[in-house]
Amino acid sequence: MTDKTQMIDAAGALPGRTTPLILSGHHFVSGQPMLPPYPAHLERVYFAMGCFWGVERLFWQQPGVVVTAVGYQGGFTPNPSYEEVCSGSTGHAESVLVLFDPQLIDFAALLKLFWEQHDPAQGMGQGADIGTQYRSVIFTTCAAQQAAAEASRAAYAQAMAAAGDGRTITTQIIPAPDFYFAEEYHQQYLAKNPGGYCGLGGIGVCLPPQA
Repeated sequence: MTDKTQMIDAAGALPGRTTPLILSGHHFVSGQPMLPPYPAHLERVYFAMGCFWGVERLFWQQPGVVVTAVGYQGGFTPNPSYEEVCSGSTGHAESVLVLFDPQLIDFAALLKLFWEQHDPAQGMGQGADIGTQYRSVIFTTCAAQQAAAEASRAAYAQAMAAAGDGRTITTQIIPAPDFYFAEEYHQQYLAKNPGGYCGLGGIGVCLPPQA
């Protein structure tokens, strides 16, 4: 039986499949096209911070965020199913694609939401959700995002320490690997199911303004 708190390696991961899932291709809330290609003036980043239902809602509510989508990222299994990811045998995290207009919302504002709306020091879990799929990750798409995210992590670590939280941040910040869209029923789940589960919860520490 797989220990869901231990990352699996490539040799032990499920084989997956070559065919992507079939999706409607449109965002349930905005009606915008959800699948690439995307307009050149927009930027992408991917956030993993626990159960992707609540994370996606957090970001689609932000002015300047054009499209969101939930999926699987950071593991080894191509085109996995939700059940496979939940088994702990793919290595993937539950991730949220955030496509945003940098003229309307800057990357720093997205980073502030990321750090303040979850626990970045919990390791392989988030709240009561335990397993590698719930780990904290920022998947960046350019060198500027990578540098800004790393600087924000250092600043948030200092803020945690100043607040008396001596834990170590476990958030990974890495260039984005392939993003596999999750099943249609997971997309914008909390718009379709307003009473559904949302596990988001911060630790009460604010990210200091960045220079």
